[in-house]
Amino acid sequence: MRDRVVVVGGPGRVELTELDAPELREGTFRVETLYSGVSAGTELSFVKGTNPYLHVTWDAALGLFRPGGASTPYPVTRLGYMQVGRVVESRTPAVAVGEVGAMTYGHRSGWVADPLTERFVPLPDDLDPLLGVYVAHMGPICANGLLHAAADLCGADVRTLGDGVRGRRVAVVGGGVVALLTALFARRHGAASVVVVDPTPARRQVAEALGLDTLDPDADDPAVVLKTRWNHAAGDRGADVVFQCRGQDWALQLALRLLRPQGTVVDLAFYQAGADAVRLGEEFHHNGLSLRCAQIGRVPRGLAPTWDRERLSAETVELLRQYGDMIRKHLISAVVPLDEAPALLTDGPHRPRTHPLGCLPPSPPLPGGLYCGWRRKPGHKPPPTS
Repeated sequence: MRDRVVVVGGPGRVELTELDAPELREGTFRVETLYSGVSAGTELSFVKGTNPYLHVTWDAALGLFRPGGASTPYPVTRLGYMQVGRVVESRTPAVAVGEVGAMTYGHRSGWVADPLTERFVPLPDDLDPLLGVYVAHMGPICANGLLHAAADLCGADVRTLGDGVRGRRVAVVGGGVVALLTALFARRHGAASVVVVDPTPARRQVAEALGLDTLDPDADDPAVVLKTRWNHAAGDRGADVVFQCRGQDWALQLALRLLRPQGTVVDLAFYQAGADAVRLGEEFHHNGLSLRCAQIGRVPRGLAPTWDRERLSAETVELLRQYGDMIRKHLISAVVPLDEAPALLTDGPHRPRTHPLGCLPPSPPLPGGLYCGWRRKPGHKPPPTS
């Protein structure tokens, strides 16, 4: 059996090829891909050639990038982390044939997985499997941001995901998918105010369609606006916590300026070009601010036993149950056949914020391609199989 796989051969070179599928061994299961979501963050850094793993060695033992060969050289054959698959074969009692679950195996038509080493998050029947692209990894990234804000206040005694935002004034810098899901998490968990700050009109329009307040940093200084609006006490104005979700140095500098004294920026961004414009001698120093990195590779110290990735996925499912209709309408740009993946990943400024790829059978798709395996638009017939 062969799977169709999206492969990045070098900067700007993406192709769809066929690779032999792994053997279905005892204890493993096979899924066919229903949807594979494209995020315009980390995975596109491999397409653009800006990911540090392409150029230097990651020393996991020391936690350092060091001179040497690429830790992930081209060709990159496992790109993407937002998959939804249906189990078609199983040789393990842990996963049943017919189950639909969220996984992180990259853009490909199918996958053989070992449940002892890979996550399979079963999706509830009441959740559109298209929304499942957020459940295994993207949603937990955002939930982990809130968890870091909670740990900032409560240490290891975090009881709910809202412990760091409930009743507090929250700013979110950025208007991409990570920022908007994080803002929705904050609103869901009781933040007194949530404001999204982004200079891109289209992103602000999406945020507003989701019911979120926005500010344009190119129109008025959002630090002046929010510090005038959010008054805690004499000499104490600004956001309680800022979630920084845009991987550019000006965004981090702005996030620091939005904070009240001794406030915290929880940073979910990936600064592929560094952050040379961040001026740590200004607000960061004079207001006694804190900066926490909420990278998804770890939860805050001391919380791993109670706040593992499964719990963050469960929080994501509940977020999607509440806001799923709006998220599907405003955050998912389109669904296209897997055949169009190379063009989608290399189309530059027209690349959407999040773009689930509908995985179709190998035969030519019908116009639109809005169906995948067992799911299709009402009135559409499935494409003929070869």
